[in-house]
Amino acid sequence: MAIKKLKPTTPGRRGASFEDFSDITSKTPEESLIVIRKKHAGRNAQGKITVRHQGGGVKRYLRLVDFKRDKYGVPGVVKTIEYDPSRGPRLALVNYKDGEKRYMIVPVGLTVGMEVASSREAIEPKVGNAMPLEFIPVGLPVHNVELEPGQGGRLARGAGNALFIMSVDKKYAQLKLPSGEIRLVKKECLGTVGQVGNIDRRHVTLGKAGRSRYLGRRPTVRGTAMNPNDHPHGGGEGNQSIGLKHPKTKWGKNAYGVKTRSGKKQSNKLIITRRNGKKL
Repeated sequence: MAIKKLKPTTPGRRGASFEDFSDITSKTPEESLIVIRKKHAGRNAQGKITVRHQGGGVKRYLRLVDFKRDKYGVPGVVKTIEYDPSRGPRLALVNYKDGEKRYMIVPVGLTVGMEVASSREAIEPKVGNAMPLEFIPVGLPVHNVELEPGQGGRLARGAGNALFIMSVDKKYAQLKLPSGEIRLVKKECLGTVGQVGNIDRRHVTLGKAGRSRYLGRRPTVRGTAMNPNDHPHGGGEGNQSIGLKHPKTKWGKNAYGVKTRSGKKQSNKLIITRRNGKKL
């Protein structure tokens, strides 16, 4: 996929860039694999806003993606490459030999007509094939990796992401995450060979507020632009500093430099090196 820029006919188009969608082979999704996406605009059952900056947006269908890849021993052929409005990478519609159809995330190099398979045993480590981490050669990029066997892929599902297998020990495979974190994952966990596709998506620039509204994002207002009763940073004449030792959230909590991860998490013992380079 390439990024295209248009002539600056309006201020909004001057800074905007777009995906060219040249890799898309079908414009209509598989009807059996879509459900209507309900909107809640960040509100709970009482109608109160619990998540700010959500609302509006274009209507979407949710594509039911196969993150488990549990069609063991049944090969499938990639029928189409499709766009998914709810995620960064493309989706491949896979037709399996037993007649079932499923969506999977498209890795770099996967094209229409290629065959993919998944297995609990060792199979050919080619792009799109899924197998336990213990059977994937060290150094190969993998994506859609499980944290627990049979749970379904949780790691490296975004456009351009990939994990790298550094080693496989007695019980665990050592993985390097895109953040730089190094952690252990059970070697029986399934991973898919290859790097997630649509790498250039990170270079897309929206260019105008309207494109954010299409995505269901409402405006974000700076605390310093508010009144004192609306935010700890608010008030003052003209441009003022926040007047505090530490930046605060809207609710008076410290905004930066505060640990948000509980020290009691069981998975802490599986992290070797945190993303900040500190070893545990």
